[in-house]
Amino acid sequence: MSIQRIGVIGAGQMGTGIAHVLALAGYDVVLDDLNKDALGKSLERIEKNMQRQAAKGVISEDAIKPALARIRTTQSMDDLKDRELVMEAATEDEATKKKLFQELCPRLSPTAMLATNTSSISVTRLAASTDRPERFIGIHFMNPVPVMQLVEVIRGIATDDTTFQTALDIVKHVGKTAAYAEDFPAFIVNRILLPMINEAVYTLYEGVGNVDAIDTAMRLGANHPMGPLQLADFIGLDTCLAVMQVLYEGLADSKYRPCPLLVKYVEAGWLGKKTGRGFYDYRGEHPVPTR
Repeated sequence: MSIQRIGVIGAGQMGTGIAHVLALAGYDVVLDDLNKDALGKSLERIEKNMQRQAAKGVISEDAIKPALARIRTTQSMDDLKDRELVMEAATEDEATKKKLFQELCPRLSPTAMLATNTSSISVTRLAASTDRPERFIGIHFMNPVPVMQLVEVIRGIATDDTTFQTALDIVKHVGKTAAYAEDFPAFIVNRILLPMINEAVYTLYEGVGNVDAIDTAMRLGANHPMGPLQLADFIGLDTCLAVMQVLYEGLADSKYRPCPLLVKYVEAGWLGKKTGRGFYDYRGEHPVPTR
């Protein structure tokens, strides 16, 4: 199946990045979000990030204008009716995603494919909430999408071979590398990464080290490019908590219990860089640890 017209639902961090790489690869993109301001900010961010790529020689300056012209925005799902594939990049909440797909399906062609960018939720369950589970698949881009090379491709139990192959072709066409993951909670990357971040939060919670000591230890002691608490802030502490809850509930193992300190930060609305505070305070000239 040759796909040309793709819809992306959600103009947040992930949806913005996905629209960016799809448009650069030549796809006709419609970016949908109920929030008009979010759509405007998304387009600004895409242009800024493309200019940054051009300055680094990753793409040519001449590629920017045509790529931006391939992206249209909308606040109505009705404008997705001609899409051959619609990719969902909404908040990491199963009920929200299911409701979105149920509203979307009647508006699409019966042959249109559906994809979710979920980082942890069962693709099989999400597919079962639609009228086309055989044409439903998980295509999990990593954040930040324009930079990160990996995409996890996850089949639900009903996903057919054509849908799977089409997903692999799209990943290849946008210049990424696909890793096939089975449909288990959090798949591969987050199954390994998020418990490490959660353990770093426990290390902070128990007073083994402060924020700076923990991040410095992992950067210099394990050669990680970014400390786990700083990384958590970039991911979003609400997303980190949501993934840990999926792991804890889905695998019924106490080792996945979310750290109470992570819960407390989320309850406080300190979700990381996007809200100005998390394990670091980003409101000044330089980030300052909050513990």
